[in-house]
Amino acid sequence: MTTIETARLRLRRALQSDLAAVHAFMSSLEAMRYWSTLPHASTAVTEPWFQQQFFSDDAARDEWIIEWQGRVIGNIGIWKAPEFGFILHPDAWGLGLATEAAAAFLDYAFATYPLDVVTADVDPRNSASLGVLGKLGFVETGRGQRTFLLGDEWCDSVYLSLPRPG
Repeated sequence: MTTIETARLRLRRALQSDLAAVHAFMSSLEAMRYWSTLPHASTAVTEPWFQQQFFSDDAARDEWIIEWQGRVIGNIGIWKAPEFGFILHPDAWGLGLATEAAAAFLDYAFATYPLDVVTADVDPRNSASLGVLGKLGFVETGRGQRTFLLGDEWCDSVYLSLPRPG
């Protein structure tokens, strides 16, 4: 499958020409506030991440580009099966696009892979992402303190899971 269509979105495989658009959200202070790395300072930082994210031969990874109104606004996928994640450019926040993209991707993931569960690891301060995951049926399975260091700030984690439907 090379595309997933929703009412407003197109999820697709990345192209090398997507690098600049991906850098736009990976360099955003707002978008990266609760990400596991600092905002990317340049495309020289984004480029190796981009290659690994979208073009590796890692069987535990299945990453997609999110397009809205013809422009790249985010990334969604499984980066280390069964862990699921997404990031959107702040211009696309608050419109229900993350929920729409995630619902479509999760349908695809459960139909494609023999996953009994999909998991997520979210900073507990990231109420927007927790809200999206809650709408999709994810439930909290645990919490961790000081799970990763972001710059000079220790961050915590909320662990969530979504069992295979049916």
